Amino acid sequence: MPLKALDIYKLLPKKNCKECGDPTCLTFAMKLAAGKADLDLCPYLDDNAKSVLGATTRPPIKLVKLGVGERSFAVGEEFVLYRHDKTFYHPPGIMFAVFDTQSEEEIAAVTARVRDETLTRVGADLKFNGTAIVNTSGTVEAYTKAVAAVEKTAGLPEVLISENPAALAAALVQCGSYRPLICAATSENYRQMCALAKQYGCRLVVRAPTLDGLVQLTRDCAVEGVQNVVLDLAPLTLGDFLYRSTAIRQLAITRAVPDLGFPVYLDAMAFEDQDAAIALGIVKYASVIVTKPLAPASAKAALTLRQNIYTDPQKPIQMNPGLYRVGTPGKDAPVLMTVNFSLTYFTLQGYLESTRTPCFMLIVDTEGLSVLTSVAAGKLNETLVRDAIKKFGVENEVSHRKLIIPGYAAPLSGRIEEATGWKVLVGPRDAAEIGEFLVQEWKP
Repeated sequence: MPLKALDIYKLLPKKNCKECGDPTCLTFAMKLAAGKADLDLCPYLDDNAKSVLGATTRPPIKLVKLGVGERSFAVGEEFVLYRHDKTFYHPPGIMFAVFDTQSEEEIAAVTARVRDETLTRVGADLKFNGTAIVNTSGTVEAYTKAVAAVEKTAGLPEVLISENPAALAAALVQCGSYRPLICAATSENYRQMCALAKQYGCRLVVRAPTLDGLVQLTRDCAVEGVQNVVLDLAPLTLGDFLYRSTAIRQLAITRAVPDLGFPVYLDAMAFEDQDAAIALGIVKYASVIVTKPLAPASAKAALTLRQNIYTDPQKPIQMNPGLYRVGTPGKDAPVLMTVNFSLTYFTLQGYLESTRTPCFMLIVDTEGLSVLTSVAAGKLNETLVRDAIKKFGVENEVSHRKLIIPGYAAPLSGRIEEATGWKVLVGPRDAAEIGEFLVQEWKP
């Protein structure tokens, strides 16, 4: 069971030396209890205290970093079973697979797609994370060529998948400096795999069909000097994966079995319904997902689902308040006020762009709440609108004094007119109707 902050504090030296970066030992103890500090930061702990605290003071799921450079990513370091309890922090890396039986051109095309494909959604650029190279041929030469083709195209995070340690060793000569993830160590070959992981500083997938087997493997790898591991649950069905991944998350975050406190790996290619496997992996704790290249619709669905699950439910996605232009608006262009909830902003922007009417969007700060919610909560009011008009210099951008507000903000129209001196037009409730509204109602 995890220790409470006061229990940890009793084992600390109580010097308040600040060498750990915290002002007091009690503050440091509170961070240790929350898994947000490293025990090694305290230079005065004796061996007895270290042995007692042990794994109970590190994050319940170890943070593992994959790749190097700007496209590298981290997985793990999660603290809750349900995202609404707090949030999920590190989205799973989705890796497109290539096979060493493919031509160099085919491999390069997949790698280039991972490098270049971007889905822009509610202001965020969503990308896939890297390439998994599979040693389908079983030969060293073909595998080395496939890895070289990937390396030649892009420096992305990689997963090296092979049952042949010799093929992995040859591949790591070319890409070891990029710190790929090696897949996979088993009870039969873990010493060879650990030797390669140590030599090149790589992360290691460990595979076992039972939780007890995974516990033993993580311990064996730790003895060999490899502690940055990712767990492959070897599920036969999606039901197996759901059961085992949930059990691992529960045992890890409660620290009941610290040896299971590592990110989870999922080979979505092993299942007939690959899209379902990806979706299950995203929502149920997979940290690295390997898949065949996805069709455009499936790709958008996977990226969108991942963004939704790994957005903090207690912090709505927000736009920065300000005055935004749609097209090239002039002095007689309409000014439409709305809130800084990102989905509201991008929905309205999309419909305004489709009308081909140049205009201004005045975005006010409602702390990311929607129009209806912010009106009900009192976050959207006449003072906020008045101050935003002045702050963002709307008077200097247009020659008129007319403001279009959302239909759901209609109860505020009179108060906004009184506070701002602007004539208020109440727009439609549905943004899809904004084009027709501007045609019929807008006269500068």
